[in-house]
Parts: sequence; C-alpha cells; structure tokens
Amino acid sequence: MQLPGVSRRTLLIGGGAGVGLIVAFLAWPRQDGSPLRAGPREAVLGPFLRIGTDGRVTLAVPQTEVGQGIWTGLAQIAADELGAAWENMAVEPAPHGDAYINQLITHDYQVKTRITAGSSSIRAFDQPLRAAAAAARTLLCAAAAGRWGVAAEECDTEGGFVVHEGKRLSFGEVAADAASLQPPKAPQLRPVGTGKLLGEALPRLDLPAKSDGSLRFASDLRLPRMIFASVRMAPPGGRLRGFSRAGAKQQPGLIDLVVREEWIAALGETWWAADHALTRASARFSGESRGDLSALLSDSLDSGKAKRLFKRGDYYKATKDSRPLSATYAMSATPHHPIEAPAAVARFTGDRLEVWAATQMPDLARAAAASAAGISEKLVSLYAMPIGDGSGSGMDVGTVAITVELAKHSGRPVSMALPPATAQNQDTARSPILARLSALPAPDGTIAAWSARIAGAPGLEADLARATGKPVAAFAPKGATPPYGIPAIRIDAVDAKLPTRTGYMRGGDEAMMTFATESFVDEMARALGAEPLTYRIGLLGGSPRLARAITTAAAIGGWDGGAPGSNMGLSCASLYGSYIGLLAEATLGADQRLKVSRLVAAVDAGRIVNPGLVRQQIEGGLLSALAAAVIPAPEWVAGMPRATPLRGRGYERLHDVPKIEVEIIGSDESSGGVSGLGMAVLAPAVANALAAGTGKRLRNLPFDPMSAA
Repeated sequence: MQLPGVSRRTLLIGGGAGVGLIVAFLAWPRQDGSPLRAGPREAVLGPFLRIGTDGRVTLAVPQTEVGQGIWTGLAQIAADELGAAWENMAVEPAPHGDAYINQLITHDYQVKTRITAGSSSIRAFDQPLRAAAAAARTLLCAAAAGRWGVAAEECDTEGGFVVHEGKRLSFGEVAADAASLQPPKAPQLRPVGTGKLLGEALPRLDLPAKSDGSLRFASDLRLPRMIFASVRMAPPGGRLRGFSRAGAKQQPGLIDLVVREEWIAALGETWWAADHALTRASARFSGESRGDLSALLSDSLDSGKAKRLFKRGDYYKATKDSRPLSATYAMSATPHHPIEAPAAVARFTGDRLEVWAATQMPDLARAAAASAAGISEKLVSLYAMPIGDGSGSGMDVGTVAITVELAKHSGRPVSMALPPATAQNQDTARSPILARLSALPAPDGTIAAWSARIAGAPGLEADLARATGKPVAAFAPKGATPPYGIPAIRIDAVDAKLPTRTGYMRGGDEAMMTFATESFVDEMARALGAEPLTYRIGLLGGSPRLARAITTAAAIGGWDGGAPGSNMGLSCASLYGSYIGLLAEATLGADQRLKVSRLVAAVDAGRIVNPGLVRQQIEGGLLSALAAAVIPAPEWVAGMPRATPLRGRGYERLHDVPKIEVEIIGSDESSGGVSGLGMAVLAPAVANALAAGTGKRLRNLPFDPMSAA
C-alpha cells in the first residue's frame, strides 16, 4: 500500500516484507482530535491500532525506542491479545494524546506526560494495550459474526484471521465493518497464557533496519531547502561575552550567525561548515568556579537538613548503648557519553511547526517547541524519533527549543546536532551521591537496625523541572530502603543543592543506592565471619522471589562461598517490580587494573513478554554499568563536565567483555521492568568479588583501587 506523498525514502523501514513498515511523519495526523487517523484502505480501532485492508496491523507506540526493543515488546503484547500474525505487525510512534500518557511516571513524579524512563514501559502499557487489543478483537469478531449469522461470542481470532468452526475471514476483510461498530465498554481479555505470541523470543522489528542502515534518526532527516546548524552554549548561569564574526565569515558555506545571551549558533550549507564557522568565531562565555562537588556533598552529609524518606521500627531504641558498624560510599557524577549527539529538525509550514527530535519526553519537547516559536501547542506536530543510545540522555528539551528558534530566524528547515564537546559540556550527568550507612548486627546473625543518610541532587525530577519550568523537587532517592527483613530502619536524604545540572540516567537513583546497600551488606557478613549468600538468605524471609534470584545466580555460577582469596562476589536487588541476583568473577591485576571475566544473572521479571529482549537488556545494562564503574569521573569546570575524547577513556574492547549468562526465572506475576536491573547490581557484585580476593573494600564509584579501605 502506498500512502499519498510517502515514498520509500520517507518511510522508516521496520524490516523486510515479513515485518512491515514503520509509518513516518508524512503519514501522521496534522491536527489535534482523534489521536490516530486512518490512511487509505485502513480502519482505526481505538487510539492504539489501525488495520489495513491488506491485514497489516499498525500499533501506535507511546514510548521512545532507545534500543531497549520497546517497539517490539509493546507490539507483541497487542498482537498476542488481538490474535494477529507477527509478520503483519507494524509500529509507528504515537501522536500527541492523553491515551499515551505514562501513568506510572505521572503517579511517581506528578507530571502528566509521555516519557520513557524508569524501566516503566511494559509496566505502564501492558494493561492499556491488552484492553485496546481486546476491544479490537471483539469488534472484528462481531463484524465477522454478522456476515456468518452466528454469535460473536462463538468467534475467535488467530494468526490474523477471525475464525468460527472452520470458517475464517482475514482482519483486512472485516476491518472496515469492525470500525463502524460500537466498541465494548469492558472488553474481555484473554486468559493469560492462552495467546500464541506472549513469551516467545520473536525477532525485533527495528533490528533489520538498524542492520542495513535504513532506520532514520533525527540527524539523518533531509527536507527540501534544509540548512544545518551547530551551537556553542554557556555554562550554567553564564553568558556569551564575545566572539569574532569576522573569523566566522572566513568559513566557506556559512549562511548566518545567530547570537543570543546564552548561546551562539552558526547556520551553514553543511553541518561541518556551521561547526567550523563557530570554531573560527572563538566564542567566549562567562563562567565561575562552582566549588568542589565532593566537598559540597560532604558538608551536606554532615550538616545539611535531612528529610526522612522511610522509617520502620525504632532505630534509636534498637541501637541504644551499642556501636553500629558504619561505612561511607561515594559515587561521583556520571556523564552519559551518548553515542548519538542530541539532535533535532524543525520546519515551519504556514502557521504550523513540525519538529523531529531525539527525545524521551515528546510532550514536553512539543511544549518547548511551541514556546520557542511563540505559537499554540495545537499548531505543533512533534515526531519522536528513535534514539541511538539507551543511557537516558534524551531528556533535554533545550536542543529542540534552539532548533525551532533557528528555523524561525532563517525561514528554512533547520537540522541541528550538538558537536561532541558541547554535548559533553552540557550533559545533565547523574548526580554524585554520598551515603553513610550504619547497621547493628543482631544476636541471631541478622541485622537488628539499619540507618542511611544520603546526600545528593535530583535526577529525573531535575529534568522534568527544566522542561516544565516548575520548581525542582527535593532530592529523594528511590531504592534507598534495603530489601531485607530488618526490624528497625531509618532512611534520610539531604538535598545538596549542587551548582550543576543533574539529570536522569538508566538505572536511576536505584543503581547508586544498590551499590551502597549491597556492598554494605557484604561488609556486614564478612565482619561477622558469615558466608555472604547464607547471610543474605537469612535476611530475605519476606522476599522469596529475591532469595530465589540470588540463589539461582549463585548455583549457576558455581558460587564458592566467597572466602578470602575467592574471585567471586554477589549482589541482588528488587526494583521496578522485578528481582535480580548476580554473581561476578573479578580480579585486580598487578597494574591495579580491574578485570571482570564472568557475570551470571538470574532474573525474575514476572510474566515475560519477550525473553530475547530481557536478555538483551540485562546484558546491555551490565556492560553499561561496568563502563561507568571503571571509566574515571570527569573534571568539573564552571558547573560543567570538561569534554574529553572518548578514545582511550577505558571502554572495553570486544576481547575484554566478560562472559555473560542470563537465566530467566519463570513467573506468572505481573510483568516488571528490566532495563535498569543490570545497571544496579553490577558494581556491588564486582566490589564484593574484589573484597574477597584482595581484602580491600572499594567504596567509591568509579572504582579507584588506590583508595580501597
């Protein structure tokens, strides 16, 4: 089927003939109203599904594809409930509409918006998609039943057909009739497990296009009369103080310089010309020393005003006349180092604005675009492009706003991508955190009391505040409460109010807090002469799924008890409605270089949509966390991380990547999130392995063997 005005070059190919097409921007709705619009020979069945007369089922996916496979995972949920044929499934990014709001993030952060973060995609949209697909299935069955003169309840769907006692009609044959019927108020869902597709390792919809280079990202887009832009930006609170316009004009291909108080941009016939013009412009910005982040954190931890995040039992009573064991863990700010630079494209057509952006929060990016253009949001169409990086770097809306302003200034479509140095300088790194933990052993070998005082700055809350213009919520790290059965617990947080921009990273605060918690539990076990696995199991009586995850990882990994001289370490976490245990084998060489040779993970993520996606996400998270644990923290200047070449920074070569084994534990519980699990458990498992092998405790991230306790 050929849509009007859409050629092969304006489609994002989602695979070959067996997978289908991902409809690109020219096929998307241009005006508000019904979120989905039917194309030629298509019928809309609710806010998520369109079915063509050729049987093609297109799902409007509300979440951004950042490499986590969510286009595939959500399509698989819908196809399973609908009874569709996988080879006839296609996806397109959803347009603006209330049906696509991430209700989990709305609940947790009080911001009603679409957003891809917090390992929330499957958890947030499993039920809405099942309900939408069930409603569509009911309509298809009713339409087919009308033709056959039978009861709709006697019909079912499978493989893209409505079936009844040997008779069958394809979805395409009855789609138009189905769309004219009244949808059910309470569609009947299939019993879990009765569909044909859920739980199967189906091929990803995005990988064929990524493999042959036909999948387009924001910076790949080309429009008639398009020009290109690069930009230099001031540090936080800084201003542009000077530049050489004459120098910039020496660059061939320069079209214009656009100067604002906080940034300077060049427009060129090519991006290379624009960026080199800025280099010749020698822009100078004001900036001032913002203080040492470590010292600021330490002062906040010692004397800052704390907010009680969690309390159970009476810590003071439990520790009276006792001396709890204590340790402090320091986690440096972690930059994203995205493999795709922040990028956007903007075009004005009459009174309307179109924006193509690499964003994980498209509704807020759309609002930023409207504000920069000085027009109503109703006149803005924003197309959320896939993102070539899953670290969480797609939370910035500033790039979108600048691109729109440049398109408005020039009167031509503009494609802007940040140069690598600017991207690093302007990165909203994961906040540094300082955590002081204390715990009192109980006579029975468990833990009687636990205290955590944590200093840091907000992550996702800061991103949302910058995008909405609302005050940022105070630092309140998630995942700080240990998953163990401890009768007396208190968790306090101190907002360090750091003079730098912080933001969300894959794994969130939970990853940082799991490092501190799991390292300290291991310290407690070793201080008491207890075997670390047995010690944990004794504390996990109230969490059998977590106990099973860590024992499974230990069994598969051949856990040797972790006695002095061992190279094995364990960690576990209960996050995002899922449970993970990890065994790591790691050593420290004579040159003080860390070598991780093997990782064995066991994961209970409830009902699994696609085991292939789960394994990919666990593996990817483990490797991302390993990179963050060994690559030195950046130097901070004027509230910005100093840009450095990525080459030589310590990323593992292929031959250095550890062997990774992932065991998925079957479960009929609700689906949990998985993207951040590996990010959380890697660092503590490795630190615990090194503590066993060397007797030295690494309490800092990134790891610094010279500072081991």
